Amino acid sequence: KGQLLLKQCKACGEVHYYPRTICPFCFSDDTVWIEASGQGVIYSYSVIRRAEVPYVIAYVTLQEGPTMMTNIIDCDIDSVRIDMAVKVSFVDTGEGTALPMFTPV
Repeated sequence: KGQLLLKQCKACGEVHYYPRTICPFCFSDDTVWIEASGQGVIYSYSVIRRAEVPYVIAYVTLQEGPTMMTNIIDCDIDSVRIDMAVKVSFVDTGEGTALPMFTPV
């Protein structure tokens, strides 16, 4: 199934990614794991035409606030746009790990 987990600071309320023990906003060490909605929008992207091509790398701004680098999958690369709504989809690496990637809504 997969879960997209983020860290939230209990002192200031800010949600941050990548996960770390100390809040990058107020430096409190009082942080907790929260489950993200998995919804976001594309902030920026690039179509890669090397290796197994083509594929889309993007920065997705999550509904909770943080922006993460990821892949956009299961869509025509020519239809990808900035501000496009996307949702998380977990892709099995075949090594027992699932990576969060995003698909258009």
